[in-house]
Amino acid sequence: MHIPDGFLDPFWIAVTYAAAIAYALAAWRRIRGRLGPEQVVSMSVLAAGIFVAQMLNWPLPGGTSLHFVGGALAGILFGPWLGFYVMALVLAVQTLVFHDGGITALGANILNMAVVDVVVGYAVYRAVAGALGGSRRARLLGAFLGGWLGIVAAGIAAGVEIGLSPSFPYGVEVSVPVMATWHAILGVIEGVITALVVDYLYQRRSPIVEAAEKVAMKATV
Repeated sequence: MHIPDGFLDPFWIAVTYAAAIAYALAAWRRIRGRLGPEQVVSMSVLAAGIFVAQMLNWPLPGGTSLHFVGGALAGILFGPWLGFYVMALVLAVQTLVFHDGGITALGANILNMAVVDVVVGYAVYRAVAGALGGSRRARLLGAFLGGWLGIVAAGIAAGVEIGLSPSFPYGVEVSVPVMATWHAILGVIEGVITALVVDYLYQRRSPIVEAAEKVAMKATV
């Protein structure tokens, strides 16, 4: 999922960086002045957990790889605004310190995993949990579908970006089906992990959940 250097041409580098920065500014306006110490601590704990989980990678045909992303998890727990910053922090550290994903592709990776995955996961979870009454079963189903669809959408977005870039040896007719198919299959694991983690945190009434709910509620006002 982490696009390396050399896969995107200058046009797509500029477009994805611009989109990621625009979303970051919009997200900051929604959460500015609403973060307390408990939210910062909870955000850091979740980011650390996602960072560790993302270090496990499975290579895929076509020049990329699949791993647990955690964007839907961040979106479900913190909403689309703070969830973005959880993922952006993870991706920035991975790129700048561990070179997991290219610096030139950081905008695209943030767009895919910190925007697309977070927003889709959050929206699906809220829609399913809301439609089914917010029960534990609804929470599990919503988190599973959010985790699964979020990573599939992020994979498709990455496939479009690299497939449309002249720097990549395959076109979208190859990159998109490969990314969509593999992420739809192996993304089931993402959905299961997301559902289990969300359910565990809610059952235990974790401080992460309490802190996230406070900032999420304020950010939607």
